[in-house]
Amino acid sequence: MLDIKNWSIEWGGRTLSVETGRFALQADASCTVRYGDTVIMATVTQSKNVREGIDFFPLMVDFEEKLYAAGKIKGSRFIKREGRPSDEAILSGRVIDRAIRPLFDERVRNEVQVVVTSLSVDGKNDATITGLIAASCAINMSSLPWNGPIGAARIGRVNGELVLNITADKIHTESDLDLVVSGTPEKLIMVESGAKEVKEDDMFEAIKWGCEQLKPVLDLIEKVRAEAGKEKMALPASFDDPENPAEKVKKATQEFVAGVADSMIFNSVKISRKERNVMIDGIKEALKAHLTEKGFAEDAQGPGLENLKEYIANEITKRILDKDQRLDGRKITEIRELQTAIDLLPRTHGSAMFMRGDTQVLSIVTLGSPGDVQTLETMEEEGTKRYMHHYNDAPYAYGETGMMRGPGRRAIGHGALAERALEPVLPEVAQFPYTMRVVSEVLGSNGSSSMASTCGSSMSLMAAGVPIKKPVAGIAMGLASNEAGDWKVLTDLQDIEDGKGGMDFKIAGTRDGITAIQMDTKTKGLSWDLVKQTIKQSYEARLEVLSAMEKSISQPKPELSEFAPRIETIMIDPDKIRDVIGPGGKIINKIIDETGVQIDIEQDGRVMITSVQGEGMTRAKKMIEDLVKEVEPGEEYDGKVVRLEDFGAFVQLLPGKDGLVHVSEIAWERVDKPGNVLSIGDTVRVVVKEIDNLGRVNLSMKALKPKPEGWTPPPPRTGGFDRDRGGDRNRKPGGFRKPFKR
Repeated sequence: MLDIKNWSIEWGGRTLSVETGRFALQADASCTVRYGDTVIMATVTQSKNVREGIDFFPLMVDFEEKLYAAGKIKGSRFIKREGRPSDEAILSGRVIDRAIRPLFDERVRNEVQVVVTSLSVDGKNDATITGLIAASCAINMSSLPWNGPIGAARIGRVNGELVLNITADKIHTESDLDLVVSGTPEKLIMVESGAKEVKEDDMFEAIKWGCEQLKPVLDLIEKVRAEAGKEKMALPASFDDPENPAEKVKKATQEFVAGVADSMIFNSVKISRKERNVMIDGIKEALKAHLTEKGFAEDAQGPGLENLKEYIANEITKRILDKDQRLDGRKITEIRELQTAIDLLPRTHGSAMFMRGDTQVLSIVTLGSPGDVQTLETMEEEGTKRYMHHYNDAPYAYGETGMMRGPGRRAIGHGALAERALEPVLPEVAQFPYTMRVVSEVLGSNGSSSMASTCGSSMSLMAAGVPIKKPVAGIAMGLASNEAGDWKVLTDLQDIEDGKGGMDFKIAGTRDGITAIQMDTKTKGLSWDLVKQTIKQSYEARLEVLSAMEKSISQPKPELSEFAPRIETIMIDPDKIRDVIGPGGKIINKIIDETGVQIDIEQDGRVMITSVQGEGMTRAKKMIEDLVKEVEPGEEYDGKVVRLEDFGAFVQLLPGKDGLVHVSEIAWERVDKPGNVLSIGDTVRVVVKEIDNLGRVNLSMKALKPKPEGWTPPPPRTGGFDRDRGGDRNRKPGGFRKPFKR
């Protein structure tokens, strides 16, 4: 018998409900959360065995995107099953991971898996927010120790007013802010945002306001735990047992690192990653000798060696808090050396290099036709994307060896962040109809390669001649803090500074406002004073980065690269689109084959011709204009004779448009039969005399020729076709009428 329980509240104008006891009963804990008609299931499980030899908490978070949730069947002809997660599903999983991870005890080495599955999606209420609430609820009611719960919300801003859980149909059309917050009313745990140059003070207020709206959700989750939750298991005693062998070696290691802080860590300024790696290797060798001397056997030294970097980072944090001293000699608000360059590659459409300290990114732009857009097919979204940013890194960027695989979750997340940062400054389609792809190749990584790729992308787009509205730059802000509540915000975070009690708060924007934010932390949450200081400090750093970028390029180039395709747009009557396409695409495909161009047609009558060859562009444009042109009286044409009748000659003026030169209009002299002076295939010069009330085009050849001296009209014709006597161009002797055909 199922023990089903339900709870619900009204929140943001809709019902938020939680159900337990129906699905996934073998998991440690499971629940379904419904918001509107979006229903998400979350499960949490923990392995029984400890993973030995690792120095991190093995948490796995998966967001399972199911197309059936939105009533869709996969569009691929050959694969109908959901396969590799879409980028959107990966990004949703990362948002949930970054929000819940800091609240676990990082010393745990049992694998914990949180699976969030979409069961129903209504297209209005965000599945990521519902999924994060479901994950928080499931973990909170499980037996796993966790310092939750937390809530989540998506905040928009319409006409200056903040909107709680703004619906999908308004977020892109009415709102200048797309903000996801997670935490409690007192503290911020995770934030992700895209914005249209929102001012720093306004962004801070929106983040704080969003977290204040989470209290009803937190109360609901705690109520679920009180009525359906499990008793929390105790953390392993070895964590707090000073007599445990692992804890003894950790304590000895911690004391050793503290003792050599002056002689091995801060004995000199260490600017490069290589210098810091040499330092760590030196401390590691000295530690081994020290532990051996203290009586720890080699096979017992593992816990100390595994946590060595953490203890070094702790000493660096202490020095920052006590003396404002950073390992590389910088001030708290100082940015590493900046270097920029453009046009480094000869045949690409645009390229730029951005370097900050050891972090180096090469961004390359490729421009394509409107038809090169990416087709989107997810459970919540269908459509196309004309701007894509892809982020790649490789082991050599870290001075290491490793397997060369495709982009992982981190790379996809970094690419999406840079893409979000640039979207608000991209030109409108009507102004710049190109498809744009930027690839950021990370050639060196040592702190915020995602923000470096944002800067490099901004520069490379301008170098490619893309008329972006303003340059965009980004900076990563770090944190040194301790359990006593002391903290200092660090400008331009780098590797070894991102230790316990830290944060990675990335903020991108223009000189006039923020366009993107992404933050995760290794604390139990950030106070509002800390968040405000971070945003303020990041703005000052962003201005400095923008100034460095402007030394290489300050505005878009006026011309595209000679190797970039050209797009010419012409407007046609939408009713004429079928004339350009032709039956089964026959006409448009013929134009493409003959000219080598790409042609894209929109429903509003925009025809965009893309080509790298001017001659093909010119030919294609004329062919299309001829197809849609309306013939007007008085216009002259060089037409081809396509049919001869006794009463006249049919001449093709434009593709699909013929006119009749009556036998009396061929020449001033009398012509008995058109075939006496014309042949099929002849090119003749004609003028449009009139278009009759049936839309038929009457032409004249003789009107373009001088009238012979002494000319007199020939006698009227008898029989056959005579326009002056009411004849019909389709009537044959005997009264037979045949359809008008070429």
